[in-house]
Amino acid sequence: MPNFFNKLERRAKKINSLLCVSLDCPVDDLPEQTTEAIKTHCLRLVNATSEVALVFKLNTAYFEAFGASGFETLQTLIQMIPKEVPIILDAKRGDTGDAARACAMGAFDAFGADAITLSPYLGYDSVTPFLEEPDKGVFLLCKTSNPGSVDLQDLPLGGHYRLTMVYEKVAGLATEWGTSSNLGLVVEADFPDSLRRVREMAPQQWILASGLCTGQENLKSTIQASLRPDGLGLLIDSGNCLFTADDPGAVARDLVMQIRDAQQDTRPQPETPDKPPLISMLPLVEGMLSMGCIRFGEFQLKSGKTSPLQIDLRRLVSFPGWMTQVSSAYIRTLKTLTFDRLAGIPYAALPITTAISLQGNWPFVYPRKTSSRFSKSSTIEGLYNPGETAVVINDLTITGGSILDAIECFHHAGLKIQDVVVFIDQETGARKALEDAGLRLHALFTLTQLMNYWEITGRLPIEQINPVRDFLSLAH
Repeated sequence: MPNFFNKLERRAKKINSLLCVSLDCPVDDLPEQTTEAIKTHCLRLVNATSEVALVFKLNTAYFEAFGASGFETLQTLIQMIPKEVPIILDAKRGDTGDAARACAMGAFDAFGADAITLSPYLGYDSVTPFLEEPDKGVFLLCKTSNPGSVDLQDLPLGGHYRLTMVYEKVAGLATEWGTSSNLGLVVEADFPDSLRRVREMAPQQWILASGLCTGQENLKSTIQASLRPDGLGLLIDSGNCLFTADDPGAVARDLVMQIRDAQQDTRPQPETPDKPPLISMLPLVEGMLSMGCIRFGEFQLKSGKTSPLQIDLRRLVSFPGWMTQVSSAYIRTLKTLTFDRLAGIPYAALPITTAISLQGNWPFVYPRKTSSRFSKSSTIEGLYNPGETAVVINDLTITGGSILDAIECFHHAGLKIQDVVVFIDQETGARKALEDAGLRLHALFTLTQLMNYWEITGRLPIEQINPVRDFLSLAH
């Protein structure tokens, strides 16, 4: 069964529109304060805009104001909307346990909505009941424009390093809690810088840009900040601009034309396998901090030296959303190489290799580690033919010793190795050691690149960055 965002993408391509038509109806502005007036108003907008509306969005508050008759009107109205147009229930719910499951049943079963807006404040278990519906969608409130939003959403997260603001953390959580096929984010269109940050943290998620101020320049900045490289991933909320329009259909069509023009002017260039755009990689840099994969202090290395940081990518197994992004980043590099199968190195790299294998549809092998070091007596797990070429996958490099030990095992089994792909090169001698052995090292990031980025963005204090640079200078 197609999921909500897949259906959304198909409709967006079919009608060439990113417009979310808001069916908000402030009670005080209606001719009569009755449920019949609400239904009349909403159906007027539906009939006028259904050909260009990517989705319709209904705020439950305006119906709740009338009690039981309001809920009945909401249910009736949803049934009258054309089936081909998805419906978002703007309910902003947030509860846990049985209450959350009841809310999911109400939104999806009783009312028949295709998606719902939720508050993330109660955490993952408040969202889970909604994600269990495979063909439904969820939009998490991320960055809103109300004056009180700064009380929580703009708070910086503390700790032993400077992290993100709360709303940025929510964007990152969207990639951990769900996938781009069932979980999106709500971000106000008036904040292009926030939209840009959210897009960096959640590169594949759909963003509902609400509170749009009409005007082509604002549209351009909104689209430029949040459009995915494929030209999708963004819903432009019409806000209240259709509510009082004499001809809402004409206004909606004009708005769609403005959106198309802005898309044409600002659409990013498509990715190339050998040079992914920075926007695709920045979330991984931020994610390493939020997952605790980077720790600072004094850590003893096997060589006896003391390092000012520790990188532990084994934590990725607890964050499937981030693991998916990491494997995607590896795949971009792997597509530029020639090989028959992957060769993972125990233990940290095995989950990463598994994710790459599943996502890229490549078979993989790995050596059985019978002792603390690899030896020629180790056996290879997985099917292969002697003479085939394998590309080695590891999480990071330090001196290159463990990689060379594993490669010796692969060579002994008759596999050819030309390339090694790692997530992070710590720049402590591995590249030269591998080159001396006739191998090519491909690193998604170097430690220097990470430190430079975190200094420029202010994500880490210079007091933590400088000891790492001093350590690297001694290693060179």
